[in-house]
Amino acid sequence: MERAHLDSALALHRQLPETGNLGWSPYSVAAALGLAAAGARGATRDELARALAGGESLPALAEQLAASATLPDAEVAVANSLWLDQRLRCRDDYQRQVTGQPGGAVHGADFRHHPDDARREINDDVEQTTRGLIRELLQPGMLSRDTAAVIVNALYLKIAWLTAFAESATKPAPFHAPEGVREVPTMRLQERVPYAAADGWRLASLPTASTVAVDILLPPAGADPAPPPPELVLALQRSAKSSKLELALPRFRVESAAVLNDPLRALGVVTGFQPGRADFTGVTEDERIFLDLVLHKAVVKVDEEGFEGAAATAVVMRTVSMDLSTPVPFHVDRPFLVLVRHRRTGAIYFLARVVSPHWPE
Repeated sequence: MERAHLDSALALHRQLPETGNLGWSPYSVAAALGLAAAGARGATRDELARALAGGESLPALAEQLAASATLPDAEVAVANSLWLDQRLRCRDDYQRQVTGQPGGAVHGADFRHHPDDARREINDDVEQTTRGLIRELLQPGMLSRDTAAVIVNALYLKIAWLTAFAESATKPAPFHAPEGVREVPTMRLQERVPYAAADGWRLASLPTASTVAVDILLPPAGADPAPPPPELVLALQRSAKSSKLELALPRFRVESAAVLNDPLRALGVVTGFQPGRADFTGVTEDERIFLDLVLHKAVVKVDEEGFEGAAATAVVMRTVSMDLSTPVPFHVDRPFLVLVRHRRTGAIYFLARVVSPHWPE
């Protein structure tokens, strides 16, 4: 399942905006769409399964995500919720599937008469789960009297570095961004960490106090920070050896929001968006519903103390109507990728592209 999940994450990443900073959560997207797929039938389910899990099974994906939802020595919160219009009846077996997920819950909502009240209630739930980092997932007007259901995953993760960066060592340093060379606050640390290099790519895996790895992927000089092929990512991760590094890493915060309808269509998820053809009869037998909007928002922060990230995905449905004695320099002074993963299962909590580091004053 690890390889299938990585393939899916990198495939969707390549469909997202190609320029600027970008942060998102493959975990959150897979969890929300996985719940939608659990209620899908026929071609609708098959297309979601291929996009999310490749040749693997959807239950295997759900098990992978559930196994990585609880972490020692980390602050983590996961919520998986179904908000179903009160006119509709949720199938008993689907309700059991939702409530069996980490933080699973089923809520009734009056979308027909009070869609904006329902929107605010969903947003409040997401804000609470994400510790205030995601404040307005659903914007005014995104829900209407035709909304039948909203499936939401919210994720919050905060972990400390095993060895913290000293704030006194953080100094401005040049960063080669697309708009030119900028001086950015750059953290410094000399430490032994897993390190690997192949095909011009370099990986430093920053150890945390939990069972989470924060992989910094530095592309070849002058190369676009598009993710490398999944087999190269896995090769770097699996061949990394404890090495003494002289690490220089910008402090940054990335915030992104995206509608995933078109990226998902590009990956073959088509039928679920088509009124009259979509089949989500595993969710409710009352009406035929279809995917109207898949919305994702994420915040990723890295500083001297550790990593903090939050993400939320809403699926809105409508009715039809190496070891060295001398430290290896690992200076992150150009666009790079960050991949935050569960060490045992390979579940990818966050994937970020940083082309121009920013930190709020």
